Formats: sequence, structure tokens, C-alpha cells
Amino acid sequence: MSSDFSNMTLGQRRGLMLVLSSPSGAGKTTLSRQLLESDSSIDMSVSVTTRPPRKGEEEGKDYFFVSSSMFEEMVKTGAFLEHASVFGNRYGTPKEPVMLALAKGNDVLFDIDWQGTQQLRQQAGDDLVSIFVLPPSHDELERRLRARAQDEEKVVAARMARANNEISHWAEYDYVVINDDLAAALAKIKTILAAERMKRGRQTGIPAFVGKLTS
Repeated sequence: MSSDFSNMTLGQRRGLMLVLSSPSGAGKTTLSRQLLESDSSIDMSVSVTTRPPRKGEEEGKDYFFVSSSMFEEMVKTGAFLEHASVFGNRYGTPKEPVMLALAKGNDVLFDIDWQGTQQLRQQAGDDLVSIFVLPPSHDELERRLRARAQDEEKVVAARMARANNEISHWAEYDYVVINDDLAAALAKIKTILAAERMKRGRQTGIPAFVGKLTS
């Protein structure tokens, strides 16, 4: 990463990129929301998309909604950390707000798929921490998708067909959490985050502190 963290003092740290991925319906959106509500040091990465807003979604909070031509222009100018096409729509992570958050020592949470995670890893390196969220069973995943009542039957069928492919990429992630109980799954994610924040490489004030201890 190119951000300058040299002025950080003991107790400060470099921000990390936390990815939560899962097949649709496994609970990552709910887990993401609850994690954000419980920790003010995490910023949510707001994606850019070409799909139209759903009922209740807000510009700049849920997504940045753009035209296909605008999205393509952003791709050409290198404005995305990652981008992908999903069910005929395009999604991308804008680079600038993520870099600003990391420079302040904040963590950035990403709700993206395995394709986006692969692209992000190429740019983020050790700054990336990835978690794959699994549903407790195939039947429960289907039940959750149908309970949403927002998507048409053909969309539910398409998401179920895609789930097997998404799940096959679980081994590409640093951690795997089975969401059979929401509170327990959230607790595991918080434990992972706490440990990753304490890694030596992210404690940017430690070298100077140790130098004072041994001088």
C-alpha cells in the first residue's frame, strides 16, 4: 500500500481490509450491519453498481448507482480496486475512499464475492483479511432466499444454482465461519478481527516503542 503511516504513535495502527463473502442468503449482509453497528472503527465500503435501486435503498449509503457508460469510464480510469459482473449487472469498489480510511487507521469492510476478493488481494496484499460465511445447510440457504420475497422465482433459482460455484471457493479465504447461529457467527468474526488488528505488522508504533525500551 502506498499510504504513509510513519507518523503513527504507539497505540495507532494501520487499517485493514476485511472481506465478508458468502453465497447470497448465507447472512453476510446482516453480519456486516451488526459488525458496523458494534464497532465505530470500521467503515463500510460502498460499491458502485449499474443495477437500479431496490425499494428502500439510498444513494451513497447502500450503493452508488451509475449508468453502464459511467461504470465503464471508471474502469478505464482505474477508479476501482475491484469490479465484477453479477446477474447482468456490474459492481465495483471505488479506490479513493478506501485509501483515505486506511490512512486514518480505520478498517474497511467489504461485502463482495470471490471474484472481487481475488482482485482485491492482488492490490491489498497483507492488508486483506478474508472471511467466507457458509449457511448451515443447503435447505436452510434455499429457505432464506425464498423468505426474502423480493426476488422473482427465476432469480431465486439462479442464485441457488450459483451458490455451489461460490461455495467451491471457500478454501481461497483466510477464515471460514458457519452461520448456524447469528450471534455466535458475529462473535467469531469479532474474534478474528481483534486478532488481526494485533498482528505485529499492523502495530505501526511498536518499533519506535521498542527502540525506547532498549535505548
